[in-house]
Amino acid sequence: MKKYVIIAACALVACSSDDDSSNNANNANNLQLSQELLGEVATNYSEIVKASYEDSITAAQALDTAIETFTDTPNDDNLEAAKQAWLDSREPYLQTEVYRFYDGPIDNPENGPEGLLNAWPLDENYIDYVEGDPDSGIVQDDSITIDGETLESLNEVDNEKNIATGYHAIEFLLWGQDLSDAGPGARPVSDYEDSNAFAIRRKSYLNTASVLLLEHLGQVDAAWADGAEYRTSFEADPDDALRKILTGMIVLSGFETGGERLQTALDSGEQEDEHSCFSDNTHRDMIQDVQGVQNVYLGTYTRLDGSTVSGKGVRDAIAELDPELAQELEDKIADSLALANALPTPFDQAIATDNSDGRAAVEALIISLREQEDLLEEAFRLFGYDIPVVE
Repeated sequence: MKKYVIIAACALVACSSDDDSSNNANNANNLQLSQELLGEVATNYSEIVKASYEDSITAAQALDTAIETFTDTPNDDNLEAAKQAWLDSREPYLQTEVYRFYDGPIDNPENGPEGLLNAWPLDENYIDYVEGDPDSGIVQDDSITIDGETLESLNEVDNEKNIATGYHAIEFLLWGQDLSDAGPGARPVSDYEDSNAFAIRRKSYLNTASVLLLEHLGQVDAAWADGAEYRTSFEADPDDALRKILTGMIVLSGFETGGERLQTALDSGEQEDEHSCFSDNTHRDMIQDVQGVQNVYLGTYTRLDGSTVSGKGVRDAIAELDPELAQELEDKIADSLALANALPTPFDQAIATDNSDGRAAVEALIISLREQEDLLEEAFRLFGYDIPVVE
């Protein structure tokens, strides 16, 4: 999966030869697109990115507090509060996924923390016990030290599904396996009580994973701070910035959300192929991914406190050259968002092979996202950016 994503992003942004890059460097100028407008789009995008990562940190801090309360005093109420805090923390973070796929701070190949934050799918038995294998996982292995450095080093070792950190590791530690057709996982509180032989290690794992989540979010947030090196270079070349912005929108719309997260699950009809399979929160993943695309397109983001970051968006740049395409894209993204909101829940039942109505709803969203991808690629070409064929 990750290899293909990198290729897809590379095809849109970074695979041109030096000659191609120089030929395309002033494409926006050649199309007489206002450079002032491009600069405003890039700057407002940076403001939206910064605000949404700040909100992600705020929500992750609330999650960390709830986890600490739960591990200090394991009971049903505190477990439910920690679960709700996890669900709440996903809302702003999922809207940031549109900032991926162009080797920016979140997923650059050198130190981008995306794989430590949101990697999936996850093999549960890499972390803890599962049905039929009560002794599996890092939690059960006393030879493994549970600390931040160790968990980071174990993430994706030998297998992409060997996920040790991030949102989905925390999700599994809170919910456990989803073995129910009607609801999410139901990990018992007793897993964290003193009577359980591995409670101390399980608590340590959960707390450590939560702290790492904050650290990794802080890393990408810092890269987008006003005056930070990455943000400064990003805004200094607004033509290239627009190329990157559109790349994230295109790949998230079609390949990632429409393909990896929806089509793969629909094809298999298997619960294990849904994105947030332990908590049954997959429908919110789809909604907020599309919401993130709409945020960038319209140039507006609504913060957790209800305030709004607003300015020039991608729509404004497209409208200056092709108002009809700009409106068509705005309508299509709105359609995709409406279809995401209409997904039946729980998602794992919607994709079941005997659920024709549920599968039709998922298919409708996939089709809309593919059409959205096509329109975004049309806009990509409108600005004179070439999409080379990658063999």
